[in-house]
Amino acid sequence: MKKHVHMIVDGRVQGVGFRHYTQLKAMECSINGWVRNRDDQKVEIDAEGEESNIQKFIEEIKKGPSPFASVSNVEVKVVNTPSHTHSFRVKYS
Repeated sequence: MKKHVHMIVDGRVQGVGFRHYTQLKAMECSINGWVRNRDDQKVEIDAEGEESNIQKFIEEIKKGPSPFASVSNVEVKVVNTPSHTHSFRVKYS
């Protein structure tokens, strides 16, 4: 069953390759959606995929891309509408 989630990632997650890491993990887990930096130094992720893949993706996001990154919190909210995306991309706005 498909699951759609919206995530806010807090910690040292900007300037450490986090968006690129997120995109790679999304492709590995067959996740569609997007990732972007926020003005408050957090990272925002919109992700949709099979429920088991979403869980695996969330666990990878909690780990972070490298020792230079530090994820202190991942807020996950389930979204009840489909995302209608067919790939995973980095948003720059």
